[in-house]
Amino acid sequence: MPIKILIVDDHSVVRQGLRMFLQLEPDFEIVGEAVNGSEAVQKVKELNPDVVLMDLLMPVMGGTQAIEIIKRDDPDIEVIALTSVLEDASVVNAIRAGAIGYLLKDTEADELIRAIKAAALGQVQLSPQAAERLMREIRSPESPEKLTKRETEVLRLLAEGKANKEIASTLFISETTVKTHVSNILTKLGIPSRTQAALYAVRIGLVPGGLDAN
Repeated sequence: MPIKILIVDDHSVVRQGLRMFLQLEPDFEIVGEAVNGSEAVQKVKELNPDVVLMDLLMPVMGGTQAIEIIKRDDPDIEVIALTSVLEDASVVNAIRAGAIGYLLKDTEADELIRAIKAAALGQVQLSPQAAERLMREIRSPESPEKLTKRETEVLRLLAEGKANKEIASTLFISETTVKTHVSNILTKLGIPSRTQAALYAVRIGLVPGGLDAN
């Protein structure tokens, strides 16, 4: 099954450019476009995409607010913020709203294609600049509940960029169980997204290297 993509940007040239090269990828299906966050929310309900490419600065409703609504209504839809903005607040707010990735519009085409495929699998995708800004913002919870051994294993694999299916295979558990563990991890740490959980794992040294990022 192809990955269904919704393109959201208030500039027609950007939308057309994205559509032109993304539709050349056999694994992708461009199901629609939207010109602002409000239209994006409506189009998501109508078209049920797998991945949304979301600009942040748009009229009527900005991308961050749209991301929050989309993820609240359907957590299985993944959103990549694709923007020219690289301010700390913009990066942090987009991730807190539920974006699984944050890429700049000068990202190379092949990198964007890889990011979309990874996002469809539930893998975190960040530009190096965005990852750097998020690492500065992620703080250790003041009094986090202690994670179980299995939850710690799930968090480590999540931070290594593994998708739920890969985590399930590695630990010999079901994807449903993985989702339950991830939900428990976020609740215990008081962190709203798996992206922030992955960065938290890096900060506390749970994984030896850094978070995989484009």
